[in-house]
Amino acid sequence: MDDIFSKFSLKGQTAVVTGGAGLLGKEFCRTLSQAGASVIVSDLDKKLAADVANEIHSEGGNAIPCGVNVTDPDSVKAMVNLAVEKTGRLDILVCSAAMDPKFDSSHPGHFNTFEDYPLKQWQDALNVNLTGLFLCAQAAVKPMIQQNYGVIINICSTYGLVGPDQRIYEKEGQDPSQRQYKPVFYSVTKSGVLGLTKYLATYYMGTGIRANCLTPGGIYNGNDDEFVKHYSARTVIGRMAQRDEMNGAILFLASKASSYMTGSNLVVDGGWTAW
Repeated sequence: MDDIFSKFSLKGQTAVVTGGAGLLGKEFCRTLSQAGASVIVSDLDKKLAADVANEIHSEGGNAIPCGVNVTDPDSVKAMVNLAVEKTGRLDILVCSAAMDPKFDSSHPGHFNTFEDYPLKQWQDALNVNLTGLFLCAQAAVKPMIQQNYGVIINICSTYGLVGPDQRIYEKEGQDPSQRQYKPVFYSVTKSGVLGLTKYLATYYMGTGIRANCLTPGGIYNGNDDEFVKHYSARTVIGRMAQRDEMNGAILFLASKASSYMTGSNLVVDGGWTAW
């Protein structure tokens, strides 16, 4: 029987991370690399992906940048082909690319109430947050089937489990007409991520392919003090997460340490959904 530390090793494996230049995606790439994996840093912005790959190289890891549009089947297939061509295999797919609305004046769409929410924004979000995961999984499972091994990790959200608390986005003294809302697409698509993950887990029963979700809580990213106060009051731990606090969870799900886990959702939300 392997010792517990060897179960976390990803030596000789290849991981693809979509949204790899994002706040969490970058952390995921570095963590998987540190565990021994060759990492395909995939992002819509290939220059940012290259920056992340260069950082990983400077730390002694192996990373390859890849520009990808997760809504384009040909682009997704090219990403998977790159992984196989460069490393000979694909063991881990982390789907971290998503439209995740930020709350500032540069994102006026978040002022829309549900009854006035634009159809175009709804459709664009479905394409990225759900169809993108569908296309990535569809392409990635082909080499995984041939290997009789593979791990798919889809990134969910607390708002895929519970409805948004719209009160935390309110500002003291704010004109009600300028109030911001977490838009409807985010909850709906993140709920869909859970459903897709369970489908993949059961569909690929007996193939050596596992599929799970990781559900992070809110990650601090220079948010204003009022928002941080409101958000933190909703968590049991009493604060937002730091960006590196999902790294242990992603490594657990990606490695053989979670070998008896599929179709599940690992929630790391500071106790937000425990109330």
